[in-house]
Amino acid sequence: METMTRWVLGHRRLVILVWLVLAAAGIATVGDTVDRLSQGSELPGRPGQQANDLIRERFGGTGGRNAPLLVEVTVPDGRRADEAEVRDAFDAAVRRATPPGGRHASFASTGDPALISADGRSTVALVYPPGGEGPKAYGDAPARVRAAVAGVRIAGAPVGVTGRPLLSGRDNGAARSPIAETLLGALGALVVLGLTFAGGLALIPLLTAAIAIPTTFLLVGGLTRVTDVSFIVQYLVALIGLGIAIDYALLVATRWREERDRAGGPDPAGRVEAIVRAATTAGRAVLLSGATVALSLAALVVLPVPFLRSVGYAGLLMPLVSVAVTLTLLPVLLYVCGARLDVPRRTRRPEGRAWSAIARATTRRPVLAAVLGGALLLALAAPALTMRVGQPQVTALGRGGEPARVFAAIDGAGFGTGIAQPIEVATDGEPEALARRLAAEPGVAGTIAPAGWNSGGLRVVDVWTAEDPATDAGRAAVGRVLAAARAMPGVHAGGGPAQDRDFADAVYGALPLVLAAIAVFTFLVLMRSLRSIWLPVKALVLNTVSVAAAYGAVVLIWQKGYGSELLFDTPATGAITVWVPMAVFAFLFGLSMDYEVFILTRIREAHLDLAARGVRDTTEEAVVIGIGRTGRLVTSAALILFLAFVALSTVPVTDVKILATALGVGIVVDATIVRGVLAPALVTLMGRANWWFPHHAGGPRGGRGVDGPEHAEHPGVASGPARTLDRIDAEPPRPETG
Repeated sequence: METMTRWVLGHRRLVILVWLVLAAAGIATVGDTVDRLSQGSELPGRPGQQANDLIRERFGGTGGRNAPLLVEVTVPDGRRADEAEVRDAFDAAVRRATPPGGRHASFASTGDPALISADGRSTVALVYPPGGEGPKAYGDAPARVRAAVAGVRIAGAPVGVTGRPLLSGRDNGAARSPIAETLLGALGALVVLGLTFAGGLALIPLLTAAIAIPTTFLLVGGLTRVTDVSFIVQYLVALIGLGIAIDYALLVATRWREERDRAGGPDPAGRVEAIVRAATTAGRAVLLSGATVALSLAALVVLPVPFLRSVGYAGLLMPLVSVAVTLTLLPVLLYVCGARLDVPRRTRRPEGRAWSAIARATTRRPVLAAVLGGALLLALAAPALTMRVGQPQVTALGRGGEPARVFAAIDGAGFGTGIAQPIEVATDGEPEALARRLAAEPGVAGTIAPAGWNSGGLRVVDVWTAEDPATDAGRAAVGRVLAAARAMPGVHAGGGPAQDRDFADAVYGALPLVLAAIAVFTFLVLMRSLRSIWLPVKALVLNTVSVAAAYGAVVLIWQKGYGSELLFDTPATGAITVWVPMAVFAFLFGLSMDYEVFILTRIREAHLDLAARGVRDTTEEAVVIGIGRTGRLVTSAALILFLAFVALSTVPVTDVKILATALGVGIVVDATIVRGVLAPALVTLMGRANWWFPHHAGGPRGGRGVDGPEHAEHPGVASGPARTLDRIDAEPPRPETG
């Protein structure tokens, strides 16, 4: 690390030029990169995906996983929707609204009473426009359908349009580009950095992020040329990448300021030494943090789901690029303009008084702190046991506006909430008999088998449930329909509910493998770097409980609705979007480990320093020093990430809001309860066991750790390699020479 830092400082112009070229190339190609992102979430080999592919291939790209648009009218009292005048006028409006290449079903075209309400006053039609996959699947079709019926009145009643694409805010590209959210996140980060550094030095972490984000987009663009990369990656790179890059730069810049205040001096040699010492201490922690984040995200590639695999592939790039920028460009920036920007310059205490006081209180009563902190975390995590994964309920997708009003009318008329996302069943047999068979299943509200839905002998039957598929009753009804349909020869059951079930089975069926991969890889990296067996174990346990607490909070807020209306003006979703829990685990586990690494490396450094000075019982004081010197840093870093997730939650798409809520709550819980209370309490309770490390696990005696004592703060241990830690508390260390 020291050699590399001295090299980049000796080749400052080259380093700056290379990063500027990469960032400029990323900015120039970002539009093409975003255009090449995949909009789908395919599940090759799964029965729902196979059925949807078959339907879309035969019927011009309509239907399948894509839910229909719903056209509705409710005539005044005294009139009926099935009378000839109303029926024909409504059918004409539906035909006019159906985009070229689309398919529709109305009472006039099917004669099916499932499309007429029980009181006879309301009728609904299903319109499937042609389109692709993902949030842009419908193109401008929703807007065109709404425009086609705008102002149309039948028997004096207006014709309305609704459906999942309109209620979810995904019509005609309503989901914003990440630029607005990134600017909001950067503004929040600037405020936090300004308070942290109290000077122009706050600009340097933002500058590193401004280089890291477009460079990551450049690499993602290259990745899109060899594999499909999900559209969600653009949000993750922009906002999570912003937080990671700033956090890493914040860690090194803070340590540089501390080293400069201690011994840097105004002369060029002093400037270099302060940067080198910061890079070889905090820089090693950044390297280890980046490795743990990358490992947690890489575990997504073992899932048999291309959508999440692409998130894993692209997610690897974010910490790797941020680490590279932090370890190469940041030292150059600190050398060139760090001292100029860090004004007014004054000597500062390396320990934060507030966090030192918290650490001392925790270490004096570690059992009480561990019990209280653990109880609070378990209470937060408990609701996670009731988590349901699936699509959010339709009633939670939109609040206010014409689409929400129209859907409320459809639901109130008794058509069944599941009509917003029917099961599409393809058959080469008799569709009417199939429709009657499936209509007999408990929980089914309606079935239709339009004669016009025939392509080369393949017919499609639509089945929908009385309750939303996101509810327990709806999920059970969907399961019965799928089982009954797939038991028949020549029948393929698809649609959104079918593919959602397949997605959940594919993701969570592989969950043990993913968890095992993350745990094993992370443990090995931390064990080798921290030269400890029990510190990595503690870190894994705390991170797991922290993620569980985030799950519990998001279940309370979104699935059960305690706060969703107050915070987001949205009712309970009834379920957590199927891909969110796994994505939250991979990202939050890695990001939380960042803070664990920052704290543990500083505690270990203090422990080695105290041991080198002959202190017999080092653990408690090392914890106080480590927490005191990292508490303010971790708080600032967590607040920056939290503000980035707040910005992400402003995207008008419920799925993204759920993801942002889980990540935001998880970061706050981790930076306060876990790192501020539980981590120091457990390290204190474990005492000398923290530093136990068998000789054979780390190679020959004298192997170096993440920030070995060659980089400790006192010259008594500054020149020799690290000693093995299994006996460091048992005897006073003897300085060794290399």
